[in-house]
Amino acid sequence: MDFSIKAFDTKNTITSAKTGCVAVAVFENKKLSQAAQSLDGSGEITAALKSGDISGKPGSTLLLRGVTGVAAERVLLVGLGNVEGVTEKSFASAVQGAVKVFSTLGATDAIIALPMTEVKERDVNWAIRTVVQAARDSIYRSDAQKSKKDPAPAGVRKLALAVPNGAATKLALAQAIAIANGMQLTKDLGNLSANVCTPTYLAETAKKLGKDYKFAVEVLERKQLEALKMGSFLSVTNGSEQPPKFIVMKHMGGKPKDAPVVLVGKGITFDTGGISIKPGPGMDEMKYDMCGAASVLGTFRAIGEMGLKLNVIGIVAACENMPSGRATKPGDIVTSMNGLTIEVLNTDAEGRLVLCDALTYAERFNPAAVIDVATLTGACIVALGHHHSGVFTRDDDQHNALAEELASAGRQTGDTTWRLPIGEQYNEQLKSNFADLANIGSPGGASCTAAAFLENFTRKYPWIHVDIAGTAWKSGAAKGATGRPVPLLTSFLINRT
Repeated sequence: MDFSIKAFDTKNTITSAKTGCVAVAVFENKKLSQAAQSLDGSGEITAALKSGDISGKPGSTLLLRGVTGVAAERVLLVGLGNVEGVTEKSFASAVQGAVKVFSTLGATDAIIALPMTEVKERDVNWAIRTVVQAARDSIYRSDAQKSKKDPAPAGVRKLALAVPNGAATKLALAQAIAIANGMQLTKDLGNLSANVCTPTYLAETAKKLGKDYKFAVEVLERKQLEALKMGSFLSVTNGSEQPPKFIVMKHMGGKPKDAPVVLVGKGITFDTGGISIKPGPGMDEMKYDMCGAASVLGTFRAIGEMGLKLNVIGIVAACENMPSGRATKPGDIVTSMNGLTIEVLNTDAEGRLVLCDALTYAERFNPAAVIDVATLTGACIVALGHHHSGVFTRDDDQHNALAEELASAGRQTGDTTWRLPIGEQYNEQLKSNFADLANIGSPGGASCTAAAFLENFTRKYPWIHVDIAGTAWKSGAAKGATGRPVPLLTSFLINRT
């Protein structure tokens, strides 16, 4: 879908805009938005509202054709709720209602003229991102591996956003489109079957991104990982025929001496649980266990398109977790890159074994901050459901400020986070009689003990762990990757420029 900004003034009015459809807002108490009023010279919109054909509730719609004095072929009335205050939720519902109708029209172009500056505690930039994301979600298809593709949706393919000041919002639109493109890549990678989206496939995707957006990409193979003494990461790969790939991407858009932000993604392209094998029902969804890696790649897609003026390093530790005669066994002890020994009590707690070596590797970049992103624990879903990504970091002034910085980016985008605790009490649960650490804790606080495990490998730089187990994909009839947390990560990086 193509997007553009359209500014209206006294000379270039919405009434004279020639388009297949223009969407304007109406309210529950029979009031019209300013744009709707400007189209109501003949009183037809007021009459439709008074008739009860549209309630004005958020997301309700009514399509009118051939409105007198209006150049647009159609006028779409969209409910926006209470006239006294447009909320984030009501605006999002209105946008979703509008784009749903757009997808059914015979028209190929439209203007969305909802009041983007009147949403409580939100600015026009937020509104633009909301429109773009909803429109892109409405046309997304997950049929890449079907022999017969789903029918291409009809309807609007060119959408203009009516805003008060077109020039001031062009950057916001460009950023919104870049984020949507990054989310699409993340969805596409997550939705591919694991026999296609292998560690090698992720490495090739990273190389293509590097070629397209001019950033450096290095892929470390098994021998190089052995030389680096990444015994923890390699222990997860033992049972698989697929070779591990350790992917390093460098977007150096800032000043040469500026410390980079490092994003680290868990890339388990399929997780059987290894010898501690998972139950069969629902195991197909373990193709999504690489969504942390996919979100790092999607974020690099977005910042590459934007040409973000910031130094960002991306690290993806990619492998499969499979059972075989060579697989790591419960009770085995492995040595991590930083020298700590780990007793593997459960081979299904493999994400932290992969990430800990990646986090040690991140030290060499002297980072300003490191954010690791992983579908790490089912316990995070128990704690937070599918609404917020879990955030963990140390409790001190520096890390509290960093967590708030990330939380602010979440509130800005709707890709929200919720902070959970770590600390020495959780490290106590990770004690082993035979190694420096166990890879799982004693019962209780499983998300917190997983984060506490990772914290042991991050003490040389500012660090945040983001658990996306509940937010990276949906199950059931709506099964599929969500593209989160690309908006969160990208907006965090934008805010640092």
